Amino acid sequence: MSLFPNPVDVFIVGGGPAGLATGIAARRQGLSVVVADGAVPPIDKACGEGLMPDGVEALCRLGITIPENDAYPFRGIRFVSDGKKAEAQFPRGGAYGIRRTRLHQIMLDRASACGVQMLWHAAVTGLHPEGALVAGELVRARFVVGADGTHSRVRDWAGLDERPSPSREPRNRRFAFRRHYRVVPWTGFVELHWGRNCQVYVTPVGYEEVGVALISAYQKLRLEDALGEFPELMARLKNAEYTSNERGALTVTRRLRRVYRDRTVLVGDASGGVDAVTGEGLRLAFRQAELLGNCLARGDLSNYQKGHGALLRRPALTARMMLFLAKRGGLRERTMRVFQSSPRSFVRMLAMHAGEGSAHDHISSGIVLGWKLLKA
Repeated sequence: MSLFPNPVDVFIVGGGPAGLATGIAARRQGLSVVVADGAVPPIDKACGEGLMPDGVEALCRLGITIPENDAYPFRGIRFVSDGKKAEAQFPRGGAYGIRRTRLHQIMLDRASACGVQMLWHAAVTGLHPEGALVAGELVRARFVVGADGTHSRVRDWAGLDERPSPSREPRNRRFAFRRHYRVVPWTGFVELHWGRNCQVYVTPVGYEEVGVALISAYQKLRLEDALGEFPELMARLKNAEYTSNERGALTVTRRLRRVYRDRTVLVGDASGGVDAVTGEGLRLAFRQAELLGNCLARGDLSNYQKGHGALLRRPALTARMMLFLAKRGGLRERTMRVFQSSPRSFVRMLAMHAGEGSAHDHISSGIVLGWKLLKA
């Protein structure tokens, strides 16, 4: 007997935030949706767990409100490097730190209420001209969405995978490790600590809990060793109880020429992305899901291709800038001196990161910052 005797409009492979957001967006367009995942919820992942203001707004448009007691509001970003600090508040909107597992459960509840059908612990084994195969059994669908992450099998099955050459791959990969600590957040900002060989994000995710995420090019570098490079941060966490085990993930900058073929389309990390140092993963996934839901309803994936590229453009620029600073300590020191002496420069940079202002504003801000760096 078939799992679904009648064809569904949208079959989504991957039940993480990107897959659930796409399912909700498609249901809001009146489409029938099935989501399949080999895991069992709630699904966790090593990430910074910060929801930027436009990510929060995207969730609101999907009908998802973050309960006050499930998250910690933060108002901006703080850079910390070699004793220097620079901080700025978001130009508008609220931001939240929230445990990934809690966010997943909130989204799952919303998807279920919308009528999204779930298949958990379900192995999707391939694509089919009429849909997809679940444990070898055909589920007929008008569209198949790959929301199955960085190592997407759907991307491979659809012939959309563009692997980098062996000579380029090591420069393209970085490694992330995250752990939670029971400690009262000491600031209303997400902190990015810059080190010689790594970056460490500190995100308040509760009123007595912070998440600490390490990102580096070294697979064997772990939080315990990396924290020794940040004495002030280490002192704050020294006696704090662990509230989660250390969890690792791969972060890759990838941009695909195409994110769909025929009736198969990609969303979230499966469709490409930028280094985790930008903190853009969730925001991008939610914005892509909104766009894809509209395009699925219209049956026109070419508009999704165009819009997907536009959504990725600014985060890709931010990623290049951040990774450039990560590799050049001298330039980073001069940049931090400029940010300290001219706080407005950091405010403008954060506005660009948050998607505020026009292209002209961003170009002007870049020119001003470049001139100040030359003088520094």
